[in-house]
Amino acid sequence: MHAFAKILFEPRYLHPLYFGDYPESMRERLGDQLPKFSEEDKKLLLNKLDFIGLNHYTSRFISHVTESAGGNYYYKVQETKRTVEWEGGETIGEKAASEWLYVVPWGLRKVLNYVSQKYATPIFVTENGMDDEDSDDSPLHAMLDDKLRVRYFKGYLASVAQAIKDGVDVRGYFAWSLLDNFEWAQGYTKRFGLVYVDYKNGLSRHPKSSAYWFSRFLKAGENKNGKEE
Repeated sequence: MHAFAKILFEPRYLHPLYFGDYPESMRERLGDQLPKFSEEDKKLLLNKLDFIGLNHYTSRFISHVTESAGGNYYYKVQETKRTVEWEGGETIGEKAASEWLYVVPWGLRKVLNYVSQKYATPIFVTENGMDDEDSDDSPLHAMLDDKLRVRYFKGYLASVAQAIKDGVDVRGYFAWSLLDNFEWAQGYTKRFGLVYVDYKNGLSRHPKSSAYWFSRFLKAGENKNGKEE
């Protein structure tokens, strides 16, 4: 990740909670735009984290640009550009339903190592998952055969296992989501669930292939690196 993005993104949340204040590099950039903490504030904040809850879905390549392409102020102010392709043009990973979500398991290992090295606090992966497109034209059996989601969880759980071997103190992992749900501005058009919810027929539930795979995984039907026995 571009250094400027690191200065503005993650430290604004975690740095004050772990170290009692914003990093000097961030104060140099933003000056009076940042709130000031009294010594009493710092004492209350310092080292009060029992764990870090990390929501992670996907990864991007970040590059530095003086004028960020597009109209997104968030990236303009950080002087960054997001890309989803390697230098040779190959996509970073398989694409899920949402335009922003690609399957990039190795990114989670990198994030876990980075957060662990900087904050030395137990970590829970509190959200991790991908979505399918809702389709009125597809038969139920096709909607339940979510092979990409199975590959997603295999890859990301393997990445968590690798991070643990690296020495990261990962205490738990929570898949998103058990059920198809209302997805913010996208409403019911995106399905993140391990279990299919039939919105037109009494909200009946139908386990997807990923639900059965996850059940086998939790019952130790999978070995530690996420590959099938």
